This record gives sequence, C-alpha cells and structure tokens, in this order.
Amino acid sequence: MGAGDRAENRGEDFKGKVKEGVGKATDNDRLKNEGRGDQAKASVKDAVEDVKDAAGKLFNKDK
Repeated sequence: MGAGDRAENRGEDFKGKVKEGVGKATDNDRLKNEGRGDQAKASVKDAVEDVKDAAGKLFNKDK
C-alpha cells in the first residue's frame, strides 16, 4: 500500500543481489545463500503489498 514499503523491499532485494554477487565472487556459500534469502524475503513482502493493494481497491470500490 505504501510507496515506502515498496522502496524498502527494492532496497532489500538490491542488498540481496549484492550479497549474492559478492558471495559468488569470493566463493562464499554462506553469503550467496544469505543474499538469495534477502531477495526471497523482499519478493514475499512485495506479494503481501500486492494483496493489500488489491484488497484496498476491492473494499474502496463500494464507497
């Protein structure tokens, strides 16, 4: 619903991509996996925001 939430999610996704890239470059599996986890978390949060937006539109349509 909030642009701030979406921006935060994009930041977390970017952070995850950087961690994954550094992990690949340094052959650090822990860092690669942590980066992938950050990206997955951001994707889930984006999906939740999509559901909130859809629900908001549905309930505000009647008003």
